[in-house]
Amino acid sequence: FYFRNKHGPFLLFVSLLHVHTPLITTDKFQGRSRHGLYGDNVEEMDWMVGRLLDVIDKEDLKNTTFIYFASDHGGFLEAHRGNSQLGGWNGIYKGGKGMGGWEGGIRVPGIVRWPGVLPAGTVIDEPTSLMDIYPTVVQLAGGTVPQDRVMDGHTLLPLLQGTEQHSRHEFLFHYCGVFLHAVRWHQKDSGTIWKAHYATPVFQPEASGACFRRGICPCFGDGVTHHDPPLLFNLSQDPSEANPLSADTEPL
Repeated sequence: FYFRNKHGPFLLFVSLLHVHTPLITTDKFQGRSRHGLYGDNVEEMDWMVGRLLDVIDKEDLKNTTFIYFASDHGGFLEAHRGNSQLGGWNGIYKGGKGMGGWEGGIRVPGIVRWPGVLPAGTVIDEPTSLMDIYPTVVQLAGGTVPQDRVMDGHTLLPLLQGTEQHSRHEFLFHYCGVFLHAVRWHQKDSGTIWKAHYATPVFQPEASGACFRRGICPCFGDGVTHHDPPLLFNLSQDPSEANPLSADTEPL
């Protein structure tokens, strides 16, 4: 692949089975980590990504290749084998995989590498979306996105290159399947990020932060609570979504 296309634009999309149940891990990596089978699986994924980066470096494509690494959802909290957690961990963020609104289900790592263009070690704390990959790739390839419809994504290049300081997403709509569960608003004048939840999954047990009795949280039906008025959080001050605001506590 690389030898055939290295002198012109190429797109390589790699969708890994790793860090996803059932955590298929080769013998070489079993027991490598201090964090059980999930940790072993992360180590193997890291090795695979490293092999890809090595080829790009060896072919002298490092400074001309934009690399974007991300996940499509947060950790799968309900995945257990006995007392062993198989589906990752979401840190301070509430909820997990299959939850369209809570941060633990939708906030994922995003790592970019492009040594010839982007400075190393930069951290950008702005809301972006996996929908942004498409217009970014189109721009990199010298194309233009369709003009006959509204595009949900925005190119990431101005944000990454520092020509823009803020994400072009003022609003992000968070769906669970086809059902709108939450909306995020990036208030430009103050920089505050608000989120309103219109529906949230019913956790089982209630304080667990997951749907252990169902195996994974549903998007609709009796396993979902609808909120009117919606639950409102200030993510800038409360990223764990622990303290819903009211008209009394937040007049604005």
